[in-house]
Order: sequence, then C-alpha cells, then structure tokens
Amino acid sequence: MKTRRFFLTILTLLILLPLILPAQEKTKTSLSIESMQKQFSSRAFCPPEIKEFMHFYPDIEYSSFYDMEVGDWKIEMTADLYFERTSKPKEKKSAVFYWADGRLLPKEELPNKEKYWVLRYQYENKLRDPSTYTKEEIERITHFGSSENRQNASGTPMFFFDWLYSAKPRVIIEDHIIKTTFLGKSTKIHERIYDHLKNVEKKILDQKTNPKVKEFIDTLKSADAYYWREISGTTRKSFHSYGIAIDLLPKRLNGKAIYWGWEKDRLGDKWMLIPLEKRWTPGDEVIRIFEEEGFIWGGYWIIFDNMHFEYHPELVKISN
Repeated sequence: MKTRRFFLTILTLLILLPLILPAQEKTKTSLSIESMQKQFSSRAFCPPEIKEFMHFYPDIEYSSFYDMEVGDWKIEMTADLYFERTSKPKEKKSAVFYWADGRLLPKEELPNKEKYWVLRYQYENKLRDPSTYTKEEIERITHFGSSENRQNASGTPMFFFDWLYSAKPRVIIEDHIIKTTFLGKSTKIHERIYDHLKNVEKKILDQKTNPKVKEFIDTLKSADAYYWREISGTTRKSFHSYGIAIDLLPKRLNGKAIYWGWEKDRLGDKWMLIPLEKRWTPGDEVIRIFEEEGFIWGGYWIIFDNMHFEYHPELVKISN
C-alpha cells in the first residue's frame, strides 16, 4: 500500500510540474521528468502482474517504466538470440512492448488492443462432462467453433512469441529448430523448449512401471512438433509454427475421438457432446508430467485436441 501511494504521488508530481513552473523552467522540467521516469525503469516499481508474467521466462532481461505519453507500461526486453546447444555465435536480441492489460503489444497496435486476448488467462485443467452442458452453452460452443467465428474472432497476440522464438519469418525460425527424439520418435522442436521436453521424456520413462504410462509409451505412433502452418480455419499461426507444440498420436484410436475438427466433419454441430470415455487421452499421469514442465494439454479445451501439448508455463501456474 505504501509503495502504491508513493508511486501515485510521484505520478501526480510528474503531471503537475509542467503546469506550475514558469515557461523558462519547462526545458529543465522536461529533463527532470525524463530523469524521474528513468528511476522507475526497474523491477522494483514494476507492477506485480508484469513481474509474474516475466517470472516464467527467467532468461529474459527486462526493465519497465510508465510511459505517460501513452498511458501504459513500456517494457524493454533483451534475450540471447541462440541457445548454447546450437553452437551459434553469442548475440542478443531486443524488443519493446507495452503491457496493454496483459497483451504485450507493440506501440502501433495499442489502438487495436481489444482485438486480442490477454496472454495470461485461466487455464482450466479439469474435464467437464459434456452431458452437463446447457442448451445455451451448446449454442455458444457451436458458435465458437463455427468457421465464421474462427476467421473473425479475437485471438492470441503473437507479437511477444514472434520475438521470443524468432518466428518471423519462416526462414529465421528454422535456424532455431533442432532435430531430436521423444520416446523414440523423431521430431523437430524449438531450441528453447529442448530441456523441458527432455525432462518430460525422462519423467515418463521413470514411470513406465505404471500400467497406464507403459500403455501410452508402447502405443505411441508419432510425436510431431514443428510444422509451419496456420491454425485450421483461421489466418493465425499455429504454435506448431514455433516448434513449441507437439502432437502425440497413438497407433490405434479404437473408435475413440481425439480432435474436435475431425468429429465436427463426422457429426456436425453435436461434436462437443461426445462422452469423455469415448475420447482418447494420453492418461492423467502423462498429462500431469507435461504440466509440471510448463505444457498445457489441448484436451481441456472446449474445442478439444487430445493429442496436443503446448509450452506455456505462464498458464500452467494459474491452474495450480
């Protein structure tokens, strides 16, 4: 509370000083304002929600200050361009974003911020029984999955991720994509998530005496990660295009559903009513292991994608 009052007092002074000082002092005052703003360019005065988000990307160096002209927090970020395992020369990359209520937007996109979702939202890691959906909920889900909505609705702002994963354009990100294996299956992933995926693999193998985990390992057909493409039915890049999403497909589905889009083609607008026991899953233990390493599971989404895991450590923490 004291920090908040102090901060509000400083902001009031910054706003009023140019109005109450003589004209000949305005140049000096503007320099003073700039100097005082710079004093806020530290994590000490950074709002807690910014600190919490940046906590999940500890290798990023950042500073922030309140840009009074824009009326928002300006965040300057610096990170290594390459990880050591790529044997590339040491380089740094930098970016500037505005907080924009949790969207991390470039300055020119601030007028359009309502077009974007916030980056940190409630990740629901509990399954809902489809038989409990109300008529109104079914209508909302049907609309959410419609072609029109997926083309025109708001979406995730990709600016931060484009910078973090060097994902613009394709030729640049592919310099950061590395070949590896996951549970014996060849795959390609972004260098930034290599350690996390390998930790997942080790934990799964450590649990292979668990019958459910062993079944998952033995029946795994493929582990497809990096693939440059748009999200089906939209004009937005898939997180597969960043090499931070991985699809784990079993050898046989035995008649079970695994992806909402395939079921929509088969069943029409009743796809969301498929009972949970008729959907393939990798198993609770495997899902938990992925979540421990910062991956979310697509099976919890309304538009379910049960083979899909995606690296978003800032979301997994909210659900715990």
